[in-house]
Amino acid sequence: MIAERFRPWALMALALAMFVPLFVTGGLPGFDFWWWMTTNALVLVSLACFSDKKYIDILREDLSQNAWKKIGMGLAAAVLLYFVFAAGNYLAQMFPFAKSGIAGVYGLKHGISSARIGFLMLLVIGPGEEILWRGYFQRVFSTAYAPFIGLVIATFFYVAMHIASMNIMLVVAAAVCGGFWGLLYLKYRSVLLNVVSHTAWDIAVFLLFPFS
Repeated sequence: MIAERFRPWALMALALAMFVPLFVTGGLPGFDFWWWMTTNALVLVSLACFSDKKYIDILREDLSQNAWKKIGMGLAAAVLLYFVFAAGNYLAQMFPFAKSGIAGVYGLKHGISSARIGFLMLLVIGPGEEILWRGYFQRVFSTAYAPFIGLVIATFFYVAMHIASMNIMLVVAAAVCGGFWGLLYLKYRSVLLNVVSHTAWDIAVFLLFPFS
C-alpha cells in the first residue's frame, strides 16, 4: 500500500526532472523543443500506464461511452478557452512585459515546420499531456486524498514546471489552462473530452489563429 501511494509522487518527480530542463533551455540543438516534448510525453505516459494497471481499462471505457458527445464538448471547451485567451491577450497589452513574453512562447516554433508541430500536437503532445496530468496524476491524487485536492496537486505541479521558462506569460497561460482542464476533468471525468479540448486549443493557438 505504501509503495502504491509513493508511485505517483515518484512519477511526478520524474516528470519535473524531464520537463524542467526542457523549459529552461527551450530545446537543445539537434533535439528541439517539440521532439523533446514528444519524447517526454511518450515516456511518462508509458510509465503511468505501467504504474497503474487499471489505467488502460479506464481509458478504453472512456472511449466506449458517448465518445461523439465528449468530442463535441471537448471542441466547445476549446473554443471557450480560446476566447478566454483572446480577452486575456487584449488585456495583457497593458503590461510592458507581455509582448516579449508572448513572442517568447511563439519563438518555440521558429524555424520548425508547422506541419511537424501540428502532427506532434495532434498525435502525441495534446493527448499525452491530458493522459498524464489529468487522467493519471489528477485521478490518482483525487482517489488518494480528495477530488479537489487532486486537482490542486496536479495543477500546481503542471504550473511549477513552466516556471523554469522564466516567462511570466507562459506561466500564466499554464495556470489558466491547468485550472481549466483540471475543472473540466473534475466535472466530467473524461480523458477523451480533455484530450480533444487540449489538442484543439493547442492547434488553434499555435498554428491556426495565433496571437502573435
